[in-house]
Amino acid sequence: MSRLLKICFLLISANHAEITYSQNSEDLPPLLHKAMEEIITGKYLNALLDILHFQSSNVWTADMLTKVMAYFHAQEVTFNLSSLQMSIESYLKNLLYQPRQLLSEFQQLDQQQFQTAMKYLFNSRKDHLEMGNIILDWDKIRERIFQSPGVNRTLFHITLDKCFLALSALDCVDILSQVLRVSAVNYLQPDVIGSLPNILLEDAFRNLSTVFKDLYDKTSANTQRALYGWMKQILQKPYNMSEFNESTSWVTAEDLWILGRYIVHLPLEEILKISLSEIRVFISYDNATKQLDTVYDITPELAQAFLERINSSGFDMRNTSTIYRLGLLVCFYDEMEQMDAAVARALLHQMIKCNQLKGFQAEVQKLKSQLLNIAMQNQTLNDTLGSLSDAVVGLTSSQLESLSPEAVHNAIATLNQVSGWAKSQVMILSSKYLSYEKVLSFYNVSQMGALVTGISTQSFYSMNPKELSQIIRGTTSQYLSDLSPAQQQGILRKIAASGDFSSSVKDLQGAFFKEISLSGLWKQTGYNSSMMKEKELRRSQALYLYELLSKKNYPVDLLSTGQLVKGVTCQLIESMGTDIFLNNFKLFEMNLHLLSPYQVNCLAWKFWKVSSASIPPFLLLVLPTDYLEYVSGPLCVPFIESLGKTEMDLLNPSLHKKNAVLQKVQECLVGMARGNGSVADEYDVDLLGNLICHLPPAFLHGRMSLKAMATALHQFKLCQQLSHEQKTEITYKLLELYGSPNNWTAETTLDVGPFIALLSKVELNILAEKFPDTILRIAKTIAPISSAEELLSTVFESVSNATATIESSLTRPDCLGTRAPTPDEIIKLAEANVFWSVQELKCMDAGTFDKNVELLGSVSGFNSSQLVALKEKAKQVWGSLPDWKSYHIVSLGRIALALTEHEIEELDLHSIDAISVLSQQTEWTLTQARSILQGFLEDSGQTIGTLKSFDLVGLGAILCALNSTEIMSIRTAEFSAAVARIGLLFCSTPVLRQFKKVTESVFGTAASWNGSILQEIGTIAGGLNEGELKAFDKNLMPYFQPIAVRHIPPEIFQALSAEQIANLGPENAAMVTRSQREHLNASQLQSLQLALDGARTSTPGMQNGASTAQAVQTPAPSGAPCLSGFSIWLCAVFTLHLPF
Repeated sequence: MSRLLKICFLLISANHAEITYSQNSEDLPPLLHKAMEEIITGKYLNALLDILHFQSSNVWTADMLTKVMAYFHAQEVTFNLSSLQMSIESYLKNLLYQPRQLLSEFQQLDQQQFQTAMKYLFNSRKDHLEMGNIILDWDKIRERIFQSPGVNRTLFHITLDKCFLALSALDCVDILSQVLRVSAVNYLQPDVIGSLPNILLEDAFRNLSTVFKDLYDKTSANTQRALYGWMKQILQKPYNMSEFNESTSWVTAEDLWILGRYIVHLPLEEILKISLSEIRVFISYDNATKQLDTVYDITPELAQAFLERINSSGFDMRNTSTIYRLGLLVCFYDEMEQMDAAVARALLHQMIKCNQLKGFQAEVQKLKSQLLNIAMQNQTLNDTLGSLSDAVVGLTSSQLESLSPEAVHNAIATLNQVSGWAKSQVMILSSKYLSYEKVLSFYNVSQMGALVTGISTQSFYSMNPKELSQIIRGTTSQYLSDLSPAQQQGILRKIAASGDFSSSVKDLQGAFFKEISLSGLWKQTGYNSSMMKEKELRRSQALYLYELLSKKNYPVDLLSTGQLVKGVTCQLIESMGTDIFLNNFKLFEMNLHLLSPYQVNCLAWKFWKVSSASIPPFLLLVLPTDYLEYVSGPLCVPFIESLGKTEMDLLNPSLHKKNAVLQKVQECLVGMARGNGSVADEYDVDLLGNLICHLPPAFLHGRMSLKAMATALHQFKLCQQLSHEQKTEITYKLLELYGSPNNWTAETTLDVGPFIALLSKVELNILAEKFPDTILRIAKTIAPISSAEELLSTVFESVSNATATIESSLTRPDCLGTRAPTPDEIIKLAEANVFWSVQELKCMDAGTFDKNVELLGSVSGFNSSQLVALKEKAKQVWGSLPDWKSYHIVSLGRIALALTEHEIEELDLHSIDAISVLSQQTEWTLTQARSILQGFLEDSGQTIGTLKSFDLVGLGAILCALNSTEIMSIRTAEFSAAVARIGLLFCSTPVLRQFKKVTESVFGTAASWNGSILQEIGTIAGGLNEGELKAFDKNLMPYFQPIAVRHIPPEIFQALSAEQIANLGPENAAMVTRSQREHLNASQLQSLQLALDGARTSTPGMQNGASTAQAVQTPAPSGAPCLSGFSIWLCAVFTLHLPF
């Protein structure tokens, strides 16, 4: 922008004398004359569009500006430079920051001006515009326009209002398509659908329908229903509806094709009336399969209605070609009588896509099970395994265990493409496959696909390192991120030990690279910036690598890798030259999600120092709250808009600061002519963006209009951390908006989504009775029972009541007359399985348990009595504990928590992979953990001193049960490779102190540790003693991991100096516990508050920041000022200086 200002300045200076004193008053061309009048009356947008249109068919002559100034002189118009510039800037800012005004301006444009606006906004291929000798950066101007959500909404509304009258319908459809791709879910509200043109030429209608089909998943359920109504209205136009009676339908094959995914909104009775000849034509279309593959939200009733019409239209429903054309309709196939095995296998092959359905998975699993039985008629599972598609996922562990290694080998081409395996299943299949192959090689592993995750850690470690290196580089590498940390560590440890590690490092992609230890990185050479682009880094790795690579690379090369930004220290930011910093800031902004709050705080202080006038507003959030005082008046809208585009949680503000920011936002809303500062309509919702997730309950209650609520609902559903109070107020608003749940449609229920959990039990029962499948679908998205007990209870009752009572098949006296859970019910209920009684769980059929144990083990709400009942059921089904295989143990999930210490001792715990799964449970008692540890050591024939790094990683939280002697016997080399994982554990202080001692044998004494080491060791830093903690340099305090701060005992934490505490950084300061606070003195508490506020203690802050702070309110232009007349206006329009 500053370059453009200089160009303007030079051009105007060169012509200034000629323009000012010319008395040439020749008549201007009519359009230019009109534009000059518009400038005089302040209609700058109209004038700009007229000038652009004028020059599209006219050439600027050398004396054009002279004639313009002569015209102004003849009109006796005298411009005051400062007032003109101020009014133009104010006008243009209003257009960008007050989209309602922009809408009004657009509505007043004449047809030619509107056409010009649309042409330059949407159809211009030019990145620069020339107006006389002035070159305009049109790309930047357009980018700024489209970055504003409110301006995009205005463009959407104005396109609907005026476009179809002014431009060709095809052009308008193209424009709508571009605007809607920004935010279809917010713009396409049901009430807006009524503004869509109801008369369109065929091509335009088809194109617009295609746009709506592409945006289907980005719109609300009510909008989908409204769009179906609009499409139906136009499709019915050519017909005289009186021609259609109760037995005939208006729907043709072409209509079905145009409707696409919207066919799921056809009424059941309409589908049953569709002409059989039209159905036949539709299914014969080459693209019918593609279309039916996308009806993800079709219901069983509608699917079966379509299947019935297809069957009646003459298609052989058991012909493979027909089955292929049915798309997702096969998921509800119901012609099962006298079906042969070949048809069943064809159906199973097509049903691999059924996991894309948005519900009804229990019904799908039931159908697959039936087809599986038919497909295996007169054949063994070994013979049919390769032809069963993904139905094999439904096989129990005992069925998989019965397979021969040869059968698994022969079926591997099918098995490796199946998704949805449980961990226990891939363990069995991998073991079978590898037992046939005998030797584990690169080729064998490359054939396994997703089954590679079932290879044991020990098997990986036993492989030839060269073969392992090939796996890292080969096609199997896409599955490596799915391996457990223990498996990944096993691979890395073997390669590292072979001496071939340096050449393999560059081939490690994604999250796998994160498993390389810091000490492992130190030993390697040959790193470069391009090598880092596809890798995910821990902060400790990034700190080391950035410092290493910065010696030979420019900042832009390092920052553009993405992940390396995690390693930029405050000192590096501070040392950047102003131009380098400002030129590279965009790279920081693009990777904001990777930066720590401390790094963002450093960026804010740096920006304030070098260019306070143009500091991005979201950075004010991480500066002390005093800096918010400089946000007022015209700075309010850009401030709110900037925060709305940022995830506030990424910046991790303290509660005090967050409240101050929200207070400022409310003040701004009041100052922006909003009366009491309310959120009045959709434009306010656009402006607030992500900030809407942080509005306090009282604000939602009193200042959120119903008009705004309709638009805000989708945004609220995306919020990650709404409080119960916020959810309650949102639910009250939704009840105001939609009325009583008695009158809700299925679409409204679906749109309200997770907020139905806040409804009363009575209201939930009404919805569950009317829309049981919808309620089931919503409940699947809500995890912990604590947040939705009433909803899950309602789901349980609804499913139970809908299923015919099935008494337990067990003949035990205590199970007679007792209802038993069925596989269908368990799948449907998910987390709501928590409502089965202990007795009902005890009476569960053995086959039901065996088939659904993983799902039952994933239920987070089961109490100890229920877990014990399920454990006893496992013993009944699988036999005595010593006979359990590793895959049995892995499949238990939370059920394993019910195992007593003595029962754990009976298990075969030789496999670190089984231990790795057990260690993921966080509720073990110390005695249980100790039993697991002892069981592993005894069954694997190891001692603590022989454990490898992958054993340590696999043991995970079980390591917290080690005693001091055992910890000191861990081998240093193995500990160093696993230390980052150990640093994630929440062990007791005595255990952390012992780990700290071992850490010193790796990294040297605590006094020598740097920031990357502190990041690497995590919670182990909680084991530092008072003297060690006091000795740390204040600049290292931000590099303690936040979880480490929380684990420092209060009596040790109080040893920190006030200066050290002040330098903790905002994220670490926020982790200080109440108990730690209680041990601090007044000076330390004051320092803690400074750290929470993001205050800078080492460099002057507010004291000499006041003079620069003034610049935020009235920023000086970043180039020479424009001078006068018409050229002033051109410069002002195209080089508008915005404070943010």
